[in-house]
Amino acid sequence: MTRPVTHIRRLLGWGRVLARHGALRLLEASPNTPAPVRRLCRIARFGTVQPKQPDYAGAFRAIGPAAIKLGQTLATRPDIVGEEAVRNLLTLQDSLPPVSFELIRREIETSFERPLDTMFRHIDPVPVGAASIAQVHRATTLDGRDVAVKVLRPGIREKFGRDIDTYEWAAAHLEALGGEATRLRPRLTIANFKRWTLRELDLRREAASASELADAMHAFPGYRVPAIDWDRTNGRVLTLDWVDGVKISEIAALDAAGHDRKELARRLVLAFLTQAISGGYFHADMHQGNLFVEPDGTIAAIDFGIMGRIDRRARSWLAEILYGLTTGNYRRVAEIHFEAQYVPSYHSVDEFATALRAVGEPMRGRPVSELSVGQMLDGLFAITRDFDMQTQPHLLLLQKTMVMVEGIAQSLDPQINMWDVSAPFVGGWIRDELGPEAAIATRLREDGETLTRIPALIRRIEDMFPAKGGAPEPPPLPHVDLMWDRKKPARDWGGYLLALASGAAIVAAGSMMGWWG
Repeated sequence: MTRPVTHIRRLLGWGRVLARHGALRLLEASPNTPAPVRRLCRIARFGTVQPKQPDYAGAFRAIGPAAIKLGQTLATRPDIVGEEAVRNLLTLQDSLPPVSFELIRREIETSFERPLDTMFRHIDPVPVGAASIAQVHRATTLDGRDVAVKVLRPGIREKFGRDIDTYEWAAAHLEALGGEATRLRPRLTIANFKRWTLRELDLRREAASASELADAMHAFPGYRVPAIDWDRTNGRVLTLDWVDGVKISEIAALDAAGHDRKELARRLVLAFLTQAISGGYFHADMHQGNLFVEPDGTIAAIDFGIMGRIDRRARSWLAEILYGLTTGNYRRVAEIHFEAQYVPSYHSVDEFATALRAVGEPMRGRPVSELSVGQMLDGLFAITRDFDMQTQPHLLLLQKTMVMVEGIAQSLDPQINMWDVSAPFVGGWIRDELGPEAAIATRLREDGETLTRIPALIRRIEDMFPAKGGAPEPPPLPHVDLMWDRKKPARDWGGYLLALASGAAIVAAGSMMGWWG
């Protein structure tokens, strides 16, 4: 078990790094930052020399891989960190210093327990991409196929484990302060962040995710997931088909190749909706570096380390919320929030509907160039506080991906209206999945299945399916001994406060990314 003094030392070091890069200004300037955290940030930067221009990417990169993943998440949230910070943080996506090829060779050969030349005819020692967790090399298999080989950075699992251990410790102390920190549920947010990122550290899971998404999207034209080479894939190495295409962010190259950018933007939005609403399983890392346009116009996706899931009940609520916002049915949107228990029952449905109208009406009928999803979410953040809505970490990936997709669609077609594209799809899904015929068919199927399990199912049904709200049951959180609950008080409370400030710079920022909260 890591000692508190170790956590404090790490947090103190991270806080000083953030301060030296000018990155604590983000929390100090944010109206969402509680006043005590803002004061602690000022303490953390005391005595540091800060650049005139904050370097958020440099700060997260200097702290380490776990902080880099958090920085990459923040890069999708211009509504929180601002456009300037987003542009800086986007450098964390694709351009990190690579590990030497000798270390990569050793990692491949050790994990497979065989020489490299028994698996590949050739592998380029210069990586085509280097990120916080892994880097990718182009290679040719013995049978002549072009493939991409993704390899974990040596020692990354151990480093991640140490850093996240301290994140959990800092989150527990921050949440114990009460108030806004409790509503934002930083402990649960970090628990979800841990689950997502540790999943990325097992490349077999990423391979399985790619395979599952390929099966789910096989009938969607113009969208492709590369095939997995299972014989050359394990927990530390992932091999998949090479993608020949233009990055979706390279607008000039897309135009030179004759691609219809308006069609690409529309298809990308519909691909995301098909995954999230129809399938409940979506690619949750759809930034511009992970999407390519092939010569025939097909959008090819890569990097499936972060995937999102939504159960059918939550998808039906989500679809009705989106459809209600696009059609102006704010009363129904409000009712869904109460049905899902996102809003406590002591509030008024009518008052919540009016608050939603204040956010939704300026959005309707306007192009995304004038009003974005990010701006809409920013307005909803204020509502969540007014109506005591807790953060919904299970929807964090969906929220993040929505903003990603909007940003890419806007870069392809500045005049695209996300809601005009979404409304017909969502409306059709609601009609097909929630309409009278679908309801009758679902009830017949479910009742038939239930009859086959009588009487055992009936006796156990209340234990197996207790009444719940819209959020899934949270995972068990690790026990953390709070410093002020220890038998012996901490000797250096000044150092503790300074450490808490640096921890807040990481944990509070992550906490503020909850669903509409």
